[in-house]
Amino acid sequence: MSAETGAARLPSALVPPGERGATRIADRVVAKIAAQAAREALPSPPADAAVPHATVVVSQRAARVRVHLELGYPCDIGAHCAAVRRHVTERVGALVDMEVPEVAVQVERLHPAPHGRA
Repeated sequence: MSAETGAARLPSALVPPGERGATRIADRVVAKIAAQAAREALPSPPADAAVPHATVVVSQRAARVRVHLELGYPCDIGAHCAAVRRHVTERVGALVDMEVPEVAVQVERLHPAPHGRA
């Protein structure tokens, strides 16, 4: 019996799903997962590049993500951004079971390769 109400507790299998409660995942957790996914999608960064970071806005079961990153140059910027968008969408969806309708990739800085290493 429940101490507050005096009512008998039902096993969780008998309680309807809508009455069992919910798990809320903090925005900063989703942002960390998105940033890690961005790191996984990119080749090794230049030595002086900052690691990718992300900001997230979660609304209900959807996460809108903005990823900030730095790339070595020359490179195919469009292909790298597409790979980041695709991988962030897959990983966030798989790990936190959220829809990711938008992943904006912002390239903060390009790091030119030293002379002789194009």
